[in-house]
Amino acid sequence: MSHEGTTALDRQIRSQPAALEHMLSSPAVREQVHLATEGLHRARRLWVVGTGTSLHAAELGAAMLVEAGRTATVVPAMQFVTQAPVIGPKDGVIVITHTGETSYALAVRALAVMAGLDTVTITKRGSDFPRAIETVEAESSETYTASYTTALVALALIARELGADSMTDDVLASIPEAVQGAIDDPGVGSIPRPDRALVITGGGPASVTAREGALKIREAARVLAEGYDVEYLLHGSAVPLDHRDHLVTLTPPDEPLVAGVGTAAQAEGLGHTSVNEPSSLPPLLAQIPLTVRLQLLALRMAQEGGHDPDRVIVGAWADEALWRTGAPEE
Repeated sequence: MSHEGTTALDRQIRSQPAALEHMLSSPAVREQVHLATEGLHRARRLWVVGTGTSLHAAELGAAMLVEAGRTATVVPAMQFVTQAPVIGPKDGVIVITHTGETSYALAVRALAVMAGLDTVTITKRGSDFPRAIETVEAESSETYTASYTTALVALALIARELGADSMTDDVLASIPEAVQGAIDDPGVGSIPRPDRALVITGGGPASVTAREGALKIREAARVLAEGYDVEYLLHGSAVPLDHRDHLVTLTPPDEPLVAGVGTAAQAEGLGHTSVNEPSSLPPLLAQIPLTVRLQLLALRMAQEGGHDPDRVIVGAWADEALWRTGAPEE
């Protein structure tokens, strides 16, 4: 399949059905998952760690592990290093770093390995970490997409090995088709570039997708976008919103409060669009194609605004010393 596009982001988004199919069908990936979960089976508690987009993957991954009956806690990588949780010798750590270079994620991994904990790394291909699950080649666009959705599939495969009821082979096998459906018909064409802020909200796992989608839109299109859990949005965060803003509500899961907040937004003069993932995937896995819909929204807004979605971190934000902060000593 050809993935010709004007930007690397465009090509990476459209490569995801094939990348996800590879994750699900590759004997090498299955062996990596099996080896990774051997130690996690014995772990008393699991810590799932990441930064930025990888932290969003950690949040959904921890929910998958909870479904498998495990005690799983999400910790941002920097917090794990600087305010270390109380961990024990029977704990396991899953570190997510799509680049294999994120400073604090590498520091977490080094600490966990030195402590003798069962440590699994979900990362790009060719990283050569022991007990790693490798997803895709390093992405050339700084608006990361395929590394996120494939990391979610890696976490789903771990959860399946640990006994998550909804992560059956048949269900997992339907993910690439659902993602292709999202690419073919994103359902986000009516969402305008707002005069001020784009606010995305959902309940439960969709609140993670709201934050991830907002991050992609900020990166790719330079649009002020915010992602919220719907209850958090209602309890004060919606107060300053007005006709200059636009609200996007996400389903599944179909939470009554999400519909109610959408109605309230319209009554207050906000534009409102509901984005629904129509596939039959369970809510946790439905976040994968739902996220792809928001990736395509980010791409469209970048194109409309004339922004380069592949070169995101620029100026003082790109200072190498800043990005090396927290890295383990070699």
